[in-house]
Amino acid sequence: MSPRRSNPQTRPALVDIAARLLADEGPQALSARRIATEAGSSTMAVYTNFGGMSGLVREMVYEGFARLQSYFSHVSRTADPVADIALLGRAYRHNALTNPHLYAVMFGGASLAGFSLTAEDRQYGRYTLSTVVECATRCITAKRFRDGDAELVAHQLWTAIHGLVTLELGEYLIEPFDADRVFEAQLTGLMVGAGDTLEAATRSVGSSKRRLRKVVEGVRPDPVDDRPAGDRRPRPRQAAPAG
Repeated sequence: MSPRRSNPQTRPALVDIAARLLADEGPQALSARRIATEAGSSTMAVYTNFGGMSGLVREMVYEGFARLQSYFSHVSRTADPVADIALLGRAYRHNALTNPHLYAVMFGGASLAGFSLTAEDRQYGRYTLSTVVECATRCITAKRFRDGDAELVAHQLWTAIHGLVTLELGEYLIEPFDADRVFEAQLTGLMVGAGDTLEAATRSVGSSKRRLRKVVEGVRPDPVDDRPAGDRRPRPRQAAPAG
C-alpha cells in the first residue's frame, strides 16, 4: 500500500523547522518528536513525508540548493557579463543570509540523525554552479576575463564568496571591516583577479548592486509545491539572448 498523501503545507514546514532547530540548538534537537511538536503534527508526518529523519535531513540539503537556484534563475543575462556574474555572487550571499538555517546544512551534515552526504548529494549542489560557469564563459568570450578555464573561475568565485558568507554568519566580520565593506571590495577584487580592469570591474560591480533588488523581488513565494526538492533539481540554464 502506498503512503497516504499528506497535507502539502506540512512538508516544507517540517524542512524549515528542522533546519531552524539545527541552526539554533544543534544536532541534539533533531528528533521526529521535537520537529513534529514544533509543526503541530504527529511524528508519523516525518515518516510519511521523508521515510525517516535521514530523509528529512537530505531534503533540507536539497531545499537549500533549490532556493539558491531560484535566486540564480532571476539573474537576467545582459550585455555586461561581469555585472551578471557579480550579481550571481550577490544572489548567493542574499540566499545564505535569508536562509541561514538551511545554509548551515547544505555543506556538511556528516553526523545529523545518522545522515551523511553522498557523492550524488554533492553533485546535486554542484548543479547550481553551472549557471556561474556559463556566465564566466561569457566574461572570457567578451575579453573581460583573461583566457582560461571558466569552471575554474566559477569555483574560485564560489570558494571566495562562500568563505566570506561563512564568516559573516558567524559574526566574525565587524567594523571597520564589516561584511558589507569586505564583500564590495571582494567582488571588485575577484573581477580584477580574473582579468578585468579596475575601472571596468568597479563600474560593473556597482551596476550589479543596483540590480539586486529586482532579483530579490522576483523570488516570490511560489504556490505550495509538495514535490520533494530532489524532484526540482537545478539544471543548467538555457542561454538567453543578450539584452
